[in-house]
Amino acid sequence: MAWLTLVVAGLLEIGWAIGLKATDGFTRLWPTVGTVAAMVASMGLLGLAVQSLPIGTAYAVWTGIGTVGTALIGILWLGEPATALRLLCIGLIVAGILGLKLVTPG
Repeated sequence: MAWLTLVVAGLLEIGWAIGLKATDGFTRLWPTVGTVAAMVASMGLLGLAVQSLPIGTAYAVWTGIGTVGTALIGILWLGEPATALRLLCIGLIVAGILGLKLVTPG
């Protein structure tokens, strides 16, 4: 259950990271409200996950999910470049996340 909680927290991290762009520097009310809500929920779920998982692993996986998801959304929907080196680096982050899952009990 802790891993599922952590994955949802990571997905919410993607939401608030992408939401930051929509807030236009926190000048737009509803995107700001949604972004802050996603931040609070993401951090709250991370806090629940670290009750059962090692903090280093949980934090690395949480940020990794957020990093990979945000980078992929940037590529797929925001027109950011998808160079071979960039995709390789994203793949390395995914490998690190999977590796941490494999070596961490819980």
